[in-house]
Formats: sequence, C-alpha cells, structure tokens
Amino acid sequence: MEKIKEFFNYTFSFGEKVQISVLAILMLIIAFIVTAFLLKVLRKFITRKLPENDKVKFVSVFSYLKWLVYIIIFLITMHTAGVNVTAIFAASAALLIGVGLALQTLFQDIISGIFILIDQSVHVGDIIELEGKVGRVEEINLRTTRAVTVDNKVLVIPNHLYLTNSLYNWTENGVETREGINVGVAYGSDVKLVEKLLLDAAKGNTSVLKYPEPKVLFMNFGDSSLEFRIAFTIKNSFEVRFVQSDIRFEIDRLFRENDIKIPFPQRDIHIIEK
Repeated sequence: MEKIKEFFNYTFSFGEKVQISVLAILMLIIAFIVTAFLLKVLRKFITRKLPENDKVKFVSVFSYLKWLVYIIIFLITMHTAGVNVTAIFAASAALLIGVGLALQTLFQDIISGIFILIDQSVHVGDIIELEGKVGRVEEINLRTTRAVTVDNKVLVIPNHLYLTNSLYNWTENGVETREGINVGVAYGSDVKLVEKLLLDAAKGNTSVLKYPEPKVLFMNFGDSSLEFRIAFTIKNSFEVRFVQSDIRFEIDRLFRENDIKIPFPQRDIHIIEK
C-alpha cells in the first residue's frame, strides 16, 4: 500500500513552481475520458431530431466548442490536484503569445466559419462568386469552404475571406437567375429585325425559361455600333457560360442569314503632308 501511495505521489518537476504528480495525471486522463463520453451523449441527444443539413452544421460548431471544454476541464483538474495553474501560464506566456500570433488567421477562419453556420448566408448547394471565382458549395467547415467550379476543379476558400470581400450568392433568391448577352450591330441596321433575331436566338435555346420572357434592351449608341442586350432567365446558373455560348452561335448564324453586320472598331486616319 505504501508503495502505491508513493507511486501516486511521485511528482514530475518542470521548474521550481510547476510540479505534476502521477495522481494529477491519472485524474486528468479520467476527466478527459468522462468528458469525452458526456460530450458524445450530449451531441447525440441534441442532434437526434435535427434535419441532416442542420446536424452537419451543429457537429462542425460542436467540434470547435469541445476543445474549449477540454481546456477548461484541464485547468479545473490541475487546480483540484494542487497544481499551480498560474505558474503554468506564467512559464508559457511567451510561447502562448507566439502561437497566438501564428494562429491569428486560423482563428479568423474559425470565427468566420461559425458566423456562416449561424447566419446561414451560404448553404451547401449554393452557387457563389468570390474574388471573381465561381463555384457550387459542396462542404462548409469551420476553417474552409469547399466549392466545385464549372470545370470540376475544387475551390478551397478560407472562411475569413467572407468577412473581407463582397460575396455574391447567385442562388440566394432561388435557382433561377437573370443573365444576358451584349452585342453591337452596324449603324443603319433594321433595329426591329435585330430585336426579333435576338429574341429568336434566346427563345430557341432549351435552357432558357419561357417565363419570364426574354427581353431585348437597346442599350446605347456606341462609337462604332448600336449596342443591344438580350436578357433571359435560366434555371441552372452554374451552366450559364455554356448557354451564353450556344446563344452567341445562334445570333451569329441568324445575323449572317439576315445580313446584319457586327462591326469592329474603326478609326479614320488623316495624313497631312507638309
């Protein structure tokens, strides 16, 4: 019995003020095991009736909060076992400051990730545009958001960029989006015929919705052309560039058949001889 007591009371010294006994280490291990079990039970209890999407979000936030719980349990257990917790912080103050500076961006990402999950500004399946990059959100984690571009490339976005940049959510108001194509025609062209051909090109595309109907806008009198815009609505905005390409091919074909010219910029150069 005396040998067992001696074993439990054996202490590891880390300097003059920091001493940890075998008993304290054993208590810490037991506290971590009990805490992990209770947190697992608590997570299952809370998420048992949540929808699948909300369950994934809660688990992401919970995985972050549990580390905070572990730190609190560690400090309480050490203090209960007689360890000078203040001395531990004092001995590692410089290290903690260095680690804190190094992990500053990481903490920004985590906090931003929590904000995203709470305010639900971005959901899995949304099509977003950030810093000129467009992708469909596949996964939202605490530190990063994973999206897949139209070229099937994985786009990993640090979450802190949501706080420092303007985010465009193409599907926030639904999957239908209003798109358009700009085109210029030569001066002297029949503008009513141009309007009809642009509408035919848009309506003939199977990806363009019938309602709301496509609309042609006479945008401006340009330097070298009359500027028009054909506006239309599609359901799958993720494929917008393919739809626009098909409509442009059709516009070019219809314009050629009806002798509508698409001009290129021209400049008149006058040479003055002296």
